[in-house]
Amino acid sequence: MTYHAARSDGTTDAPVLFTFHGTGGDETQFHALGRDLMPGARVVSPRGDVSENGANRYFKRTGEGVYDMDDFWRGSRKMADFVAAEREDAPRVAGLGYSNGANILAGVAMVAPRAFDAMVLMHPLIPFDPKPVDLSGKRILLTAGRRDPICPAAETERLVRWLADQGATVETLWHDGGHEIRREEIEAAARFLR
Repeated sequence: MTYHAARSDGTTDAPVLFTFHGTGGDETQFHALGRDLMPGARVVSPRGDVSENGANRYFKRTGEGVYDMDDFWRGSRKMADFVAAEREDAPRVAGLGYSNGANILAGVAMVAPRAFDAMVLMHPLIPFDPKPVDLSGKRILLTAGRRDPICPAAETERLVRWLADQGATVETLWHDGGHEIRREEIEAAARFLR
């Protein structure tokens, strides 16, 4: 249930923000950004425990967009346990993930729907039909590129529909680019998390 992680203390009774890196990133990729996005929050940034040719990930895959589903669920359950242990008595828990990090964040929502109050999913790819869960009362911001070669727009739109069907309040932000994170996504995440 443990991960190597970067941690920053927050103010008294502060919310907790978990940040999840993309493939090849590490615990530093979004840690400082997390502190900027939620000033005063306690920030926890775990490093993925899977290596893909030396690149950190949160679960295995067999090809681009082809997940080892057993390992996806293993990673999602392990991360849900990690989040539960790290959140302590926080009044509010948020998560921000990019690419593979967005996918593990979505996976946690599937196995532990009450784990996060708010989630920022940046360029997620969930290439399967998840089972229904109760995400009522949860807020989700999903950002994506219309020309993303890794996360096709149709798959992203399907995920948005699934999240809304589970009762979540979903906001979306699209840009005309690909898999890169653009300034408008960071600005939208800042507004959403504050």
